[in-house]
Amino acid sequence: MPLIVPEQLPAVELLKKEKIFILANESKDSALLRIGIVNLMPLKIQTETDFLRLLSNSPFRIEVDLISMASHVSKNTPAEHISMFYKQFDAIKDKHYDGLIITGAPVELLPFEEVDFWHELTRVMDWAKEHVSSTLYICWAAFAGLYYNYGIAKHVISPKISGVYPHRVLQPENPLLRGFDDLFHVPHSRFTAIDASDIDRHPELVTLTWGEGVGPHIIMGRDGREIYIVGHSEYAPDALKKEYERDMNKGMSPAAPVNYFKDNDAVRREPVVMWRSHANLLFANWLNYYVSKSIPNG
Repeated sequence: MPLIVPEQLPAVELLKKEKIFILANESKDSALLRIGIVNLMPLKIQTETDFLRLLSNSPFRIEVDLISMASHVSKNTPAEHISMFYKQFDAIKDKHYDGLIITGAPVELLPFEEVDFWHELTRVMDWAKEHVSSTLYICWAAFAGLYYNYGIAKHVISPKISGVYPHRVLQPENPLLRGFDDLFHVPHSRFTAIDASDIDRHPELVTLTWGEGVGPHIIMGRDGREIYIVGHSEYAPDALKKEYERDMNKGMSPAAPVNYFKDNDAVRREPVVMWRSHANLLFANWLNYYVSKSIPNG
């Protein structure tokens, strides 16, 4: 089914080449889901494309609003792009959304309260509890949401978790994991972690999946009104490669992402994609069972 986004959005041309149906204007021929994306990543155009690609894999027509933080000035995305395609929170705060995605952000080493958009983001998180059917918190946003909503602290770790890690399903009966293999792979790229014991102290939180060497991965709260994902299922095939090369160019001598390059050859740097099918399934299940409110009873 089509995505409804502005036809001038840079992602549209690429997604059309991938045979993803894009509508410039809303029509009335099938159910419509309204999804907001709070994009906190620096390379916003790439992030838009990553999430729109995953949202397209559903039987629903989806109308997407891109949302920016008024309290933060992006240094890596043209101001014209943000002005043309993004809405600020005050412009949408009276709306209701079927789903909301809050992305990661490259500020994980800062205390949350020192992030320039923190106050505004807490307003969004409070607003989402009453105005959104289900919210996905991705990577840094997952740490931020768990901290703000439950007081769960993040911990700085070394070395950085970077690569594609095997994960196992802990709650196979949960609709979000319907169709998942017992073992699946997810990209990670972070300097922070959370303790499973801190999650266990909150009976309203359920850990659905666990990553070998990376810990809790998907944590669900409020029966799916909140879903915290400590990882990057949305990553494009070359995302970890670009991060690795960026850090190399900065003279940081990073370790190569694990389980990512073909034959673990960091010289040739040919990524092997092992997470695409489960990424699509994860987002399809979220849309089907939580965003569209069609979770079966019993």
